[in-house]
Amino acid sequence: MQSTDLGNKESGKLWHRKPSPAARDGIIVNIIHSSSDHLPKVLRFLNVAFDSSGDCLIAGDHQGNIYVFDLYGNRFNLVQRTAQACTALAFNLRRKSEFLVALADYSIKCFDSVTKELVSWMRGHESSVFSISVHASGRYAITTSSDTAQLWDLDTFQRKRKLNILQSVGIQKVFFLPLSNTILSCFKDNSIFAWECDTLSCKYQLPAPPESSSVLYKVFAVTRDGRILAAGGKSNHLHLWCLEAKQLFRIIQMPTKVRAIRHLEFLPDSFDAGSNQVLGVLSQDGIMRFVNIQTCKLLFEIGSLDEGISSSVISPHGRYIASIMENGSLNIYSVQALTQEINKPPPPLVKVIEDLPKSKLNSGGLKMKVTSGRVQRPAKSRENKIQARILKQDLTGNFENKENEASDGLNKKRLQILLKGYGEYPTKYRMFIWRSLLQLPENHTAFSSLVDKGVHVAFLNLQKKYPIKSRKLLRVLQRTLSALAHWSAIFSDTPYLPLLAFPFVKLFQNNQLICFEVVATLIINWCQHWFEYFPNPPINILSLIENVLAFHDKELLQHFIDHDITSQLYAWPLLETVFSEVLTREEWLKLFDNVFSNHPSFLLMTVVAYNTCSRAPLLNCSLRDDFEYFFHHRNNLDISVVIREVYHLMDTTPTDIHPNDKLDAFVALTKGQYPVFNQYPKFIVDYQTQERERIRNDELDFLRERQMVEDMQAEVDQQRVEDEAWYQKQELLRKAEETRREMLLQEEEKMAQQRQRLASVKRELRAKEMHLQDATRRRFLKLQQDQCEMELRRLNDEIERKVHMRDQEIATTAKDLEMRHLELESQKRLYEKNLIRNQEAVAKEMREDSDTYRRKVDLEEHMFHKLIEAGQTQNQKTQKWEEAKEKDFHLKSEKKASALSDASRKWFLEKELDDALEHAEHPYNTVPRCQSGQAASGYVPRTSQLKDSSEVDSSTHISLNQRRVQWDTMEQDLMERVRNLRQRLTAQARNRCRTPHLLAT
Repeated sequence: MQSTDLGNKESGKLWHRKPSPAARDGIIVNIIHSSSDHLPKVLRFLNVAFDSSGDCLIAGDHQGNIYVFDLYGNRFNLVQRTAQACTALAFNLRRKSEFLVALADYSIKCFDSVTKELVSWMRGHESSVFSISVHASGRYAITTSSDTAQLWDLDTFQRKRKLNILQSVGIQKVFFLPLSNTILSCFKDNSIFAWECDTLSCKYQLPAPPESSSVLYKVFAVTRDGRILAAGGKSNHLHLWCLEAKQLFRIIQMPTKVRAIRHLEFLPDSFDAGSNQVLGVLSQDGIMRFVNIQTCKLLFEIGSLDEGISSSVISPHGRYIASIMENGSLNIYSVQALTQEINKPPPPLVKVIEDLPKSKLNSGGLKMKVTSGRVQRPAKSRENKIQARILKQDLTGNFENKENEASDGLNKKRLQILLKGYGEYPTKYRMFIWRSLLQLPENHTAFSSLVDKGVHVAFLNLQKKYPIKSRKLLRVLQRTLSALAHWSAIFSDTPYLPLLAFPFVKLFQNNQLICFEVVATLIINWCQHWFEYFPNPPINILSLIENVLAFHDKELLQHFIDHDITSQLYAWPLLETVFSEVLTREEWLKLFDNVFSNHPSFLLMTVVAYNTCSRAPLLNCSLRDDFEYFFHHRNNLDISVVIREVYHLMDTTPTDIHPNDKLDAFVALTKGQYPVFNQYPKFIVDYQTQERERIRNDELDFLRERQMVEDMQAEVDQQRVEDEAWYQKQELLRKAEETRREMLLQEEEKMAQQRQRLASVKRELRAKEMHLQDATRRRFLKLQQDQCEMELRRLNDEIERKVHMRDQEIATTAKDLEMRHLELESQKRLYEKNLIRNQEAVAKEMREDSDTYRRKVDLEEHMFHKLIEAGQTQNQKTQKWEEAKEKDFHLKSEKKASALSDASRKWFLEKELDDALEHAEHPYNTVPRCQSGQAASGYVPRTSQLKDSSEVDSSTHISLNQRRVQWDTMEQDLMERVRNLRQRLTAQARNRCRTPHLLAT
């Protein structure tokens, strides 16, 4: 087993040596994708899908990397990085390079694998899409999520319909039936409905399964012919439904180790005509078992408990199986390797034991033969004569036995008996029986050498003559015809070869080798002597048919002769198309079951039988067009009746006109290399080839000359056209010049008129401008006047506000003056009270001083009298008188100073009151009183002065002169402070009243 790691490569080879898968596992290659980080990890593949050819598949991992793997070309390519995990893939659209991918954000995108560009982006789902089903035509697609299914038109990428369901029911799967317009919808409640794709009308509903084997369906699979539906779920039971009869016809029980079924898919076969018989069943243990639904036998299995399978997809032609393993890798299996043991032909019924060497024969003298499973006992030597007679009979029938014995061990006689009993071979085994009857050698190397020569030049433009809708079918037909032309030159010039080979190409389009060998075998055996009169129809073969028709139905032949209808009209169209134009597919297959099982003359007898069985409508035809239409279109004819008539003709036709003697027996193709086919007039073909080559050369010369003439004629015509164009251009230029001159004159007149209108318009505009300027000037003046008025109003408001503030200040000042007046009155009363108190204290002090002095004087006098009692009486009296005078003077001086001080204080208080009253009555002529804080800065309260004066007066040791000087100093200081206060108040009043004076001015 080869393993390939994609790594960070965007392209490369899948394998580096030719894969040779073993029969035990059948793995061609194991593909893994590991990241290139410093800690590498495996990127798991999630989904895989094949294209319609089956040789190319697409896979996506959980990081959104999508790869295309070409198994035929041994290449892989990274085609897209979606940056999110893909949940479903589909790769079989109408445009082969496009594919659909459902992403984790619930959207569906369409990409081109060649250009790697985004084609379309479809949205509409609200949950993850887990299934994409594409119609057989590739035009429509159905995307399914758990809550809805949507039908898309892939031509416009628009949503056509949406299937809404109840949330409690849920969708299991919605998909197209193969090769039909039927949509099958399967729900979680086991209900299954079939819908018509075009009208979306319900066609039918399958009945509920029996309760004895009720399974909740989760997975489904349908055969390619759309007849059988397989369903399974969490059980080991498989239900097989017949969709034609709409009933459950079989229940298959899987082995006990199978507890749940995760995936179902039928294995296609090129020879079962779509009625697939092998079903792949993937169970919960990761093993996919392939069983035959007819025999219920396990054929083979893939996967194991150690390397389990997560999901699998089978290619359309049934050659490959792509499985995503549980470890995230991708395995590609070869079905041919897995079925190598199953497809071995059965052992022959007759087995011969080879003779012993002569020495042993002579010693024993015995022979032994095994036939039909019975062993003949060895005979004694005395019976050698009888034994020899028996062996001789066997030898005479040896050729017949060889003819009746197919290469795979199938007995032709028994097949003919089976064919006569049932009328046709079983559909399931038809292709296998055909291969056995025709003894196809399957020369792969020889066929590959023919195919490698490419498309023959005779069939390069085949699609123009035969426009086939299917490009794949056209490609296979082109390859088959090219291989036949390379095999023998006659087939490159055979005009009816595409008609002859087309039904076989359509039948074997998935196996081109078998298709080629079937057509080659048909040409060698059933087309004998067809090319002897080439390029004309085979007159000799048509004469044989006409002779047989003349013997069995003279009236019909005479009718043909009467209406000038030859065998080239009633026989040759049937032969060159091998009845494909007049029979349906089933009728044609039934006919060739009999053709391949009989002598090559059977095909010629079929032409006669077809005419004799259709004698009634043919006898009613009289026009040539009616006959042509009859032998080129299907007719209401039972093919079984025709076949019985053929066998009747084979048995009743005389030997002298029977084609059996004119045609050789069946000869199979040789092994290894194909036989040389030269049963045609070689000189005619060579002559035609030479003539065709000469004609081709002449045609090429003619084409070259014609091309030269055409080129010259084209140049002449071009020159003539150019000359005519030049003259026409000159004429047009002259006319254009005249037209332009007239237009210029008209334009000048228009310009003059426009200038006049423009001048008048300018005058009007100037007048309007002046009017607008005047209006603007008036508006500006008005605006200025309004601004002045607004300024005046603002100034008036300011003056009123200032006046109001002045009134408030005057009122405040008046209140302050009143408070000041009250304060002065209180200070005056306090001063008078202090003065009286001081006077009383002074008087008391003076009295005390006088008393003290008197006591002192008395004491002195007493002492004086005591000391000088004698003689000093007169001196004491004089001294006492002087002292009395002095004391009296002092008392008078003190009284006078006190009176002056009182008068001075009274005058000062009266002056202060007069100034305050005058300021209240005339605020602008006098200096207003300043704030209390400012006045206080230069004013000393009288109480303190009085206190100081009282303290001065209270001193008993200061003389009256000193006191008088102190009082004068105090008065001067007080007057100076008053002057300073007045100056300060006047300056502040002037500063505050400057603005109102300016406004008034």
